[in-house]
Order: sequence, then C-alpha cells, then structure tokens
Amino acid sequence: MAKLKIVLTRSLIGRPEEQRATVKALGLGKMNSSVLQDDSPAIRGMIRKVSHLVSVEEVQD
Repeated sequence: MAKLKIVLTRSLIGRPEEQRATVKALGLGKMNSSVLQDDSPAIRGMIRKVSHLVSVEEVQD
C-alpha cells in the first residue's frame, strides 16, 4: 500500500478554525513538519480541504 508524505508548507495564522482542525487531524503541527499517512479516501479528502497549505508526495513502501 502506498503512503503519502504530507508537509505543512504555509502558516496557519489567520486561517479558519475548520482548516486548523483538519491540519491537526492530519498530524501536522508547526511549519515544515511532515507526516506519513496511508493513502485512503478520507486522507485524500482532508488533503483536498487544505491543499493550499500542504505539499504531498507519494512514497512507496
């Protein structure tokens, strides 16, 4: 199963609470923090909501 490397590239300052909660649910905290998540429809949907704040890279196991 493929994994996604998600990096928070933009600041959360001034962003709506919904976007902040989505970033936190992805496991990201500070700027330039990264996390590996399984590639699933739920994770893809969360990424789509905050696509302007994160960068995504597909990583093979």
